[in-house]
Amino acid sequence: MPQVPIEIQLSTLPDSPGVYQFYDADDRILYVGKAKNLKKRVTSYFNKNHEYGKTRVMVKKIDRIKHIVVPTESDALLLENNLIKKYRPRYNVLLKDDKSYPWICIKNERFPRIFPTRKLIKDGSEYYGPYTSMKTVRTLLDLVRSVYPLRTCNYDLSVEKVAAGKFKSCLEYHLGNCKAPCEGRQEAEEYHQQIDDIREIIKGNFKSSLQYFKRQMKGLAKEMKFEEAQRIKDKIDILENYQVKSTIVNPKINNVDVFSIISDEAFAYVNFLQLSHGSIIRSHTMEIKKKLAELDKDLLQLAIVEIRQRFHSQSKELYLPFPVTVEPHLKVTIPRLGDKKKIVELSERNARFFRQERFKQIKIIDPDRHTKRIMAQMKIDLRLSEEPRHIECFDNSNIQGSNPVAACVVFRDGKPSKKEYRHFNIKTVEGPDDFASMEEVVFRRYRRLLEEGESLPQLIVIDGGKGQLSSALKSLDILGIRGKIAIIGIAKRLEEIYFPEDPIPLYLDKKSESLKIIQQLRNEAHRFGITFHRNKRSKAAINSELEQIEGIGKKTAQDLLKSFKSVKRIKEASIENLAETVGLAKAKKIYETFH
Repeated sequence: MPQVPIEIQLSTLPDSPGVYQFYDADDRILYVGKAKNLKKRVTSYFNKNHEYGKTRVMVKKIDRIKHIVVPTESDALLLENNLIKKYRPRYNVLLKDDKSYPWICIKNERFPRIFPTRKLIKDGSEYYGPYTSMKTVRTLLDLVRSVYPLRTCNYDLSVEKVAAGKFKSCLEYHLGNCKAPCEGRQEAEEYHQQIDDIREIIKGNFKSSLQYFKRQMKGLAKEMKFEEAQRIKDKIDILENYQVKSTIVNPKINNVDVFSIISDEAFAYVNFLQLSHGSIIRSHTMEIKKKLAELDKDLLQLAIVEIRQRFHSQSKELYLPFPVTVEPHLKVTIPRLGDKKKIVELSERNARFFRQERFKQIKIIDPDRHTKRIMAQMKIDLRLSEEPRHIECFDNSNIQGSNPVAACVVFRDGKPSKKEYRHFNIKTVEGPDDFASMEEVVFRRYRRLLEEGESLPQLIVIDGGKGQLSSALKSLDILGIRGKIAIIGIAKRLEEIYFPEDPIPLYLDKKSESLKIIQQLRNEAHRFGITFHRNKRSKAAINSELEQIEGIGKKTAQDLLKSFKSVKRIKEASIENLAETVGLAKAKKIYETFH
């Protein structure tokens, strides 16, 4: 059967919520997406020019469109997530995670054991979690065991075997960590009361345990059993101390999931916090690699579904930074102030810290990926047609017009390439004229690169505002390379970035990595230029000091400096030593001048 043209496939799509799937000519799935209105959403791919290159490439490959109609948008969201995991399309973000997370198991036994595990066995046991780290599980179990005496053996403590005296108490009993139910020293009812309290502690609720121990402590105190009362008080202190450390917000905030998202050009980071009785009982940050310049709203929507499924969340309320479509039975809160707002901000901070840590790791493990990300971001921030892998920055240095010089520094892949730095003595400009000096050095630099057949940079940065930028552009015009190289100016006062023929400057975020690289370029050019300028002034001052002596010219001054290395050594030299370089007559004049 011949393939139906795309136009006809689009015209037959329904105006209903659903999920669409794009296939190529070889019937390979390219993309899965959800829509409130299938016809509008899918048609939009073919009706507009996509700024993002990968989207344009994908649209060209689409040969067949398949769709599934569902009752609501939230149903579409769930189906989309399941289909992405099933088919793993090339142009979809993949929220995959092969890691097995730890759980806390309360074993289905007459005297239940409590232990960590990564395997879920359907034998009637209770599992709490999963937790994002084994450290959290161990901390919680250490707390429970420091307060409640629990058995750790794996004996079958049936009524018959305990009554028959099959077991003997172990060292744990003598250490006070277990009450020896194996010998019938603890009743099952009392043990299960402990398990009930432990369930609540695992859920983040300490109220029941604290009330029970406080009643017990008061009773023992009344009976004058002060040592036992003190032991109970120690347990209360342990619980209260842990509760204070783990309580983040108002304890009335219970059974809530908090989500936030931080993103850049290439990746998004979604943080998830789960709250119970004001305590964070679970925290996880997911890194998502973008495929088609997806919006934060769409990524957060997809991540909420995936993370709640992964961690078996039963929370009925979500705190989010902005509205997204979720399952209809969930309550969504967008906090504006107070404790709820603070917890969303905490989630965002966790996502930001995770992103920073990933960058640090990537710099060490995969420096090329780090470079690609920064270059891609600079391309967008500075409105460039290609990534600025090769950048050159110019700066003029003169003080009251003396010894005018300029510097050109070169960055490759966002890092200084010091062997390519160049100094320029200003040759054609009289007096302190920054604009004319900039025009001269830019012309000399790129005339030479063109004559030698060297590659040109993708970006030129001029240290200065509109005036210096205009001067540099004149040289590019003369050389016929204007438009072939991107060029910007950066003004020092407010870090404004100027573009050719655009009177309105661009202000990048002060924390932007693009701005930081431009500032580093500017500072490096300034440092390099100032160093050269100082050296030149210093040599000029030394030469003039020697040349002021009658009979000593420029050539003699240079010969002296070559032999003695500094004016100080010349001043300290004897007539005999000086005579070896310049002859006796001149040696006497020099010696008499300094003595």
